[in-house]
Amino acid sequence: MDQQEPSNPTSQPPVSSSNIEAADATSKMKRKSMKPRSVVWDHFSKFIDDMGIQKGKCNYCEKEFYCDPKKNGTSTLKHHMSACIKNPHSVTTRQSQLSLQPLSSSTQEGGGNYQFGTLSSWHFDQDVARHKLAKMIIIDELPFMLVEGEGFKEWVECIQPKFRIPSRWTISRDCYDLYLEERKKLKSYFQKCSQRICITTDTWTSLQRINYMCITAHYIDDNWTLHKKILNFCPIGSHKGDDIGMAIESCLLNWGIKRVFTVTVDNASSNDVAVTYLKKKINGWGFRILNCKYLHMRCIAHIINLVVVDGLKENIEAVKRVREAVRYVRQSPARLQKFKSCCEMEGIQSKCHLSLDVSTRWNSTYLMLRTAEKFENAFDRFATIDPCFKFDLVSGKECDDVPDSLDWDYIRKIVDFLGHFYDLTLKISGSRYVTSNIFFDEISSVDCLLQEWKISDDLTLANMGEKMKEKFDKYWGDPDKMNKLIYIAVVMDPRYKMEFMGFALSAVYGNGKGLDLTDKIKSAVYELFDEYKRMFANENANINSIAIENLDEEGSKKRSRMNLGSQFLKHKIEIGEAKNKSDLDCYLNESIHVVDEKDEFDILLWWKLNSNRFPILSHMARDILAIPISTVASESAFSTGGRVLDSFRSSLTPKVVEALICAQDWLRKSYCRKSIEEQIADMERLEEAFANCEVGSSINENSQNTVN
Repeated sequence: MDQQEPSNPTSQPPVSSSNIEAADATSKMKRKSMKPRSVVWDHFSKFIDDMGIQKGKCNYCEKEFYCDPKKNGTSTLKHHMSACIKNPHSVTTRQSQLSLQPLSSSTQEGGGNYQFGTLSSWHFDQDVARHKLAKMIIIDELPFMLVEGEGFKEWVECIQPKFRIPSRWTISRDCYDLYLEERKKLKSYFQKCSQRICITTDTWTSLQRINYMCITAHYIDDNWTLHKKILNFCPIGSHKGDDIGMAIESCLLNWGIKRVFTVTVDNASSNDVAVTYLKKKINGWGFRILNCKYLHMRCIAHIINLVVVDGLKENIEAVKRVREAVRYVRQSPARLQKFKSCCEMEGIQSKCHLSLDVSTRWNSTYLMLRTAEKFENAFDRFATIDPCFKFDLVSGKECDDVPDSLDWDYIRKIVDFLGHFYDLTLKISGSRYVTSNIFFDEISSVDCLLQEWKISDDLTLANMGEKMKEKFDKYWGDPDKMNKLIYIAVVMDPRYKMEFMGFALSAVYGNGKGLDLTDKIKSAVYELFDEYKRMFANENANINSIAIENLDEEGSKKRSRMNLGSQFLKHKIEIGEAKNKSDLDCYLNESIHVVDEKDEFDILLWWKLNSNRFPILSHMARDILAIPISTVASESAFSTGGRVLDSFRSSLTPKVVEALICAQDWLRKSYCRKSIEEQIADMERLEEAFANCEVGSSINENSQNTVN
């Protein structure tokens, strides 16, 4: 019997074709990868780290998690997928927080302590928070470096740890993006609106020796609300007239504004050249009114400044004495404290503080004199306490430059006289309310005032009035050379109309010349109204033609029903009634609107309520009442620019400067800056409060020590 060979465990079985096919099938099944079944892998990416560990990285925030299927699973990844802030597909499932938003001061009614706000749900949004931060930096004129300050980071960490603070470069881009967003909205509005736009412009040289030009648009919207928007704050090559004109043209074309009604500028000769250039361009655009006959408006504030400066060129000794007295008191803190003691001894209680004027600014001289005359008795007492007050250090003798009672009487006359010009300047410098309707009334009052000063018994005051009257007549002496819109704006005021124009012109220029001017103004009013009537008819004709084409497609029955208004107007025109009774005739034939002197008259509200009765005239009134009679709205941007272009932002480019200033003007709802005097008073009140706190704390410490 043959012995069997011992079995070898390492020996291989015989290879067959069936075994080979089975092995190939098994190897193919192993090489085929299985598609992940979990939805988390739509938001995560698998990878192997340097240690050979399998991990998953979030596609949005790039945070890494362990995801070995045998050890970790995908539960952690699912939790992060719903909680990831950057995941655009995540849905907030956590409970919302409630936020009580208090009512603003404008929405509260009746005052009191029982005003409740709105209760709403709230959740943190990083993008909204960054948008609000950029808005705050623009509105409050904060530096970009604020976001990198240590104190700001601690404050944000305290109120909202989830907020990721952007860098100053990121926040600067956010501010510029916000500017572009607001610019797009405003540009879209200008392209759709039908009213005329009035322009003011002024130029200015910054601390960086860059020539800037500000262009501001003024208009009244369909809701009869006056708006003021800065369009451009851009560098300009020079102050030449052609360069200014081309810069304004480029600005208007970039904004898509072609319905320009007026351009208000100061009296520089270069501005005359610029307006002449713009007349040619606007006439070519096809949106002109009477061939831009009334395009050029002169700044009344600038003319008033020239008039008053000429009057103050007189060597008024009383003004010099008061100026030197104020300068002496303000030269040292010790003198100022001694002067305050004199005020207390004299019982003078005033919130005003002594301020020194700037010789080139008459309004600062007025404020200096108005404040100083209230402290007459304090100056007299100060002269007895401080012997150096009357001592001339140069000559070594007692001087007579200290103001006496006669000087103070003289100062009060000047303060009373300059107060009319100061109040007028404040009134005409407003950009949030209508000013064109008060133009003629105010300058007529100034003319009467100068006439009185010319015949004053005081020789100095008479000479002062004479010089001011000469400068006044240079610009407003010949009414034929003035823009007729300043008269037409008065006619658009329902309190005055043509009746007041005849009365005022006769009072200023005499009965003969006054009546002749009244007839000319009435002709100008009808000429302008006929222009608006023609434009109104053309626009209605275009609208009706489009409507008729659409109605033809819908049927004759619907067309007859939709055209009842047109048929009515056609019937009135045929019988001559509509032609004989225009909006302007009806408006002028009505009695004037009587208003109590104690009540404030809102002219825009009146026209809003009566616009249906005067459809054509209301369009004309809306454009005229939007005319700014001063360039202060553009000049005020330069005071803002002075703060933006300080030492902290001296490296800003003109492009960023324009974005900050324009966006601030568009975003800021209301802003009232305190004067220097008010700021000083606030600081003094704070110092007194701090002093009281220190006294109170010291008393408490002493009492505690006594008890101990």
